[in-house]
Amino acid sequence: MLDPRLARLAALALAGLVLLSFPVLALVDRWRVGGVPLLPFYLFLVWGSVIGLAAWLIERRERGER
Repeated sequence: MLDPRLARLAALALAGLVLLSFPVLALVDRWRVGGVPLLPFYLFLVWGSVIGLAAWLIERRERGER
């Protein structure tokens, strides 16, 4: 059976691929606040979140592990 930590990382990678795929980016590119496109903010937020969650998943300890 697949290690739960590995399964979570695989799910995170899949979510990252979906959030950074062209159809989603094309939708986000239409968002504007005061004429300013939100695509750069979206990219930075998703990219940073995927990296942060991956680091957290890799470094966190399992219950009962020291």
